[in-house]
Amino acid sequence: MSTESTTKQGPLAGVKVIELAGIGPGPHAALLLADLGADVVRVQRQGQLPGFLERPQWRNRTIVEANLKDPADVAKVLDLVEKADVLLEGFRPGVTERMGLGPDEALARNPRLVYGRMTGWGQYGPLAERAGHDINYISLTGVLNAIGRKGERPVPPLNMVGDFGGGSMFLVFGILAALIERQNSGQGQVIDAAMVDGALALSHFVWGMRGVGLWSDERGENLLDTGMAFYDTYETADGKYMAVGAIEPQFYAQLLAGLEIDPEGLPAQIDPAGQEHLRKLFTDKFKTKTRDEWTAIFDGTDACTTPVLTFTEATENEHIVARTGLIDIDGVVQHAPAPRFSRTPGGTPTPPPSVATPIETVWAD
Repeated sequence: MSTESTTKQGPLAGVKVIELAGIGPGPHAALLLADLGADVVRVQRQGQLPGFLERPQWRNRTIVEANLKDPADVAKVLDLVEKADVLLEGFRPGVTERMGLGPDEALARNPRLVYGRMTGWGQYGPLAERAGHDINYISLTGVLNAIGRKGERPVPPLNMVGDFGGGSMFLVFGILAALIERQNSGQGQVIDAAMVDGALALSHFVWGMRGVGLWSDERGENLLDTGMAFYDTYETADGKYMAVGAIEPQFYAQLLAGLEIDPEGLPAQIDPAGQEHLRKLFTDKFKTKTRDEWTAIFDGTDACTTPVLTFTEATENEHIVARTGLIDIDGVVQHAPAPRFSRTPGGTPTPPPSVATPIETVWAD
């Protein structure tokens, strides 16, 4: 039998999760739940054990194999559903229904089940059946258009806004909310988590500023999109970069002090007409010293000015090291479980298994 439920630590210890194998935000959501102590069982096709690319994100799992086109294997998964608290799936709308694993079948077997559905466009709407990726989901929300410099093309923010920020994080948020609600109602429910919805929610601050006339659709003219010289990156003498986020006046004053710029006679900090002058001033100043020299100058200050590190450099950053923010799992450096809990901390994530567990033995007790 699976021993995960007896060895897991964390605030979700004892919560049983079925993950129908997928890619992207679905597995990431399962990883986050497992990091918090949930007993996650990933159901996948035979012979599809973690490959080189996928292996890191399949940590902390029990893996079972099933052919979801075979009614006998579907029946085995439904047997697991009877014992589960959560089921996650990331297929296009209607796929699990055709498998016989849709919400109606699953909730009939287990009315307390929280059935989480992860898609880009959602379970309904004109685009629900369409394929897409992170860049497509955020392109329709206004978010992608807002990311980039003035006069240049929009820049994809890796796949963090749609897939993970707007996708898996909102799926986990919905699952946790549904588990809490179940304590009162005794009933499960279906969660329609769409990346397009999550991306809109993540951009609430910008929508609010736009609503009161403080945000323009033009890139590079706003508070947080490099429109202001005090919120941007600057190249240093050694070709590296510093990140500046000195929004508040008291932090801006410390930025000027660190750069040895006399504030007398400068344009007002937030004067749109003065930003090019300030930007040239900051650009020229930052190029007079190396990144490490500027890091030392701003160390210990509230100038909100920090070095731009590579992933490799981040592994040695003293703050990240002090918090053990990165850990080595099976030879791959990756994030430690987050957030941190005072009374029910999670354990160290386990590497993905190299062999599947027989499905009949999972949660057999």
